[in-house]
Amino acid sequence: MKQIKLLTVLMALVLLCTSATNQKTTTVFIIGDSTAANKDLSKGKLERGWGMMLQECFDPEYIAVDNHAVNGRSSLSFINEGRWDKVLEKMKPGDYVIIQFGHNDEKPKVDRHTDPGSTFDYNLAKYVRETREHGGIPVLMNCVVRRNFFVKAPEIEDDELLRTTTFKDGVKMVEGDSLIDTHGLYRVAPRDVAKRMNCHFVDANKITHDLEQGLGREASKKLHMWYKPGEEPTEPQGKQDNTHYNIYGARVVANLLADALCEEIPVLSKYRVKEK
Repeated sequence: MKQIKLLTVLMALVLLCTSATNQKTTTVFIIGDSTAANKDLSKGKLERGWGMMLQECFDPEYIAVDNHAVNGRSSLSFINEGRWDKVLEKMKPGDYVIIQFGHNDEKPKVDRHTDPGSTFDYNLAKYVRETREHGGIPVLMNCVVRRNFFVKAPEIEDDELLRTTTFKDGVKMVEGDSLIDTHGLYRVAPRDVAKRMNCHFVDANKITHDLEQGLGREASKKLHMWYKPGEEPTEPQGKQDNTHYNIYGARVVANLLADALCEEIPVLSKYRVKEK
């Protein structure tokens, strides 16, 4: 009888501790595309989304990053595939949702395409509204830049195809010294929606533009899946991918975005872990 009572007390203490831990942990959800997404790490693959590195930027005892960003998704397809519903099911009051789309909303495929000033804005507003309805705190981000120093940008319909592009197959075009925007109004719309809905906003496009332009044409390649043949064992044929990040690039971008988040939402700065 005494053993049963002791076991009951111990179980109650465990539940109490678990409850306390859950109550003090705030979740930061990320929804978006391949630039933030979790990647296949098998066979030593190096590609990373910045969302994979964001947990390193915050104390996990208080901030839990839950990355739902997926390769190839737009603000439209993320909803239509039921991925947004899964985030809403997990969300609790006080959690944050980072909303970052644009790369794939630009694509012509009907299951992805949206228009800035119209359907793109509508979807972003839906994310903001429904986050708030569930007690969460929305944070809009515009899309990160592509490393586009081309004098004339190549016509690549789908960034996802860049993963199979070897150095030999990559586009052979002249590069200049200035980073050229490829997103147009898709980088403007999130700011407009944030202003209209009084929502937190982080200008990820400007942050990554300044990063890439500051590094310049050659050094900026080190952020991306950009390797000459024989330079990287996991990419023996080389790679020319100016959109997706490698480990180093994802970590740099995650830390810059974490700093911007803390500036926009000062309470998060208490849990910021500085880059080692």
